[in-house]
Amino acid sequence: MSEENEEKEPKLIIDDDWKTQVQKEKEALAEKQAAAESTPDDATPAATEESQAADDSQPAGDIEPPPASFEMLVAMLGSQALISLGKVPNPMTGESEPNKAIAKHYIDTLAMLQEKTKRNLTGQEHDNLTQTLHQLRMLFVSM
Repeated sequence: MSEENEEKEPKLIIDDDWKTQVQKEKEALAEKQAAAESTPDDATPAATEESQAADDSQPAGDIEPPPASFEMLVAMLGSQALISLGKVPNPMTGESEPNKAIAKHYIDTLAMLQEKTKRNLTGQEHDNLTQTLHQLRMLFVSM
């Protein structure tokens, strides 16, 4: 009977190798960073441009994100809806790419947010959300 219980219990496999893998990854990253810092002064202009482009793509450490607020949430969802409506160019591609289904999703998300926060918003938050929703719905209908 005890043999049957032992066979039914799942075998626990412990992976002790992950610690060494993490250590190797840290060492490889440190070597890569050290190599990047010690680039020769006679680097080609193309390589310099590539490194500057890589630096530009990373956010600066001293830039603070905006404070989390209801207005920022409405603005973010509204911006995505405007991009999906094709009224604002996509920041990644620089092109207007209308997608009615995605625009509807963002507008519906704002409507759900309005319903869930009913009577819990300040007057300014309520007006901001109501006006944003109205404008987005009018743009959606005019598509």
